Amino acid sequence: MNKLSAKKKLIGMILLPAFFSGAVVAQETGAYHDHDTNVAQPKGYASEANDGDVWRSSNNLGNHCWRTGYWDESLAIVEGCDGYEKVAEAEPAPAPAPPPVAPPEKLTFSADALFDFDSATLKPNGKVALDEFVRGLEGVNFDVIVAVGHADRIGNPDYNQRLSVRRAESVKDYLMSKGIPDNRIFTDGKGETQPVTGDTCQGKTSRALKECLAPDRRVEIEVAGTR
Repeated sequence: MNKLSAKKKLIGMILLPAFFSGAVVAQETGAYHDHDTNVAQPKGYASEANDGDVWRSSNNLGNHCWRTGYWDESLAIVEGCDGYEKVAEAEPAPAPAPPPVAPPEKLTFSADALFDFDSATLKPNGKVALDEFVRGLEGVNFDVIVAVGHADRIGNPDYNQRLSVRRAESVKDYLMSKGIPDNRIFTDGKGETQPVTGDTCQGKTSRALKECLAPDRRVEIEVAGTR
């Protein structure tokens, strides 16, 4: 073989790998076409034109994705290539449970402390007691206040019913004078239908019986809200 032939053969040996290498580079540096923008967009990995599967080579170093000449870290968005993994979307955190609703707070005022016997007019000491109740409402986000009047069994049941309502209304009027809105206060009267003394007080009407039945003469104020 003369020097000229050897030189041709050497060139052929160089060009042949370069030819195949160029084919790979051409594939690796390919781009996909964006039909919406009609502009070729760079593609980070070589893939089949039909199904888009990324070309991979298996060797002792593991599964390797073929990069194109456009590849940079911003294009490393193919799952399983260059350490990229799709992160499953986290399920939204459950909504916090609503705070437990506190049961209504019920206060009982002795009717004898608020009113004279057989009266619905607030006594001075009764006003002081209600003033303390109003101060206790500071910092309370209340929805409603219910005032319920009660009477003992002495006298006529219908009269006792009306008296219990009038006493509840007197409490409401006083609370409104202290700035509590009218639409936040409700009243009711139970007359003698809900005694707390039961059968413990017996005998004819007397001072002793009136004293025994004193717990039945009361005004209950119930507050529903949160502090």
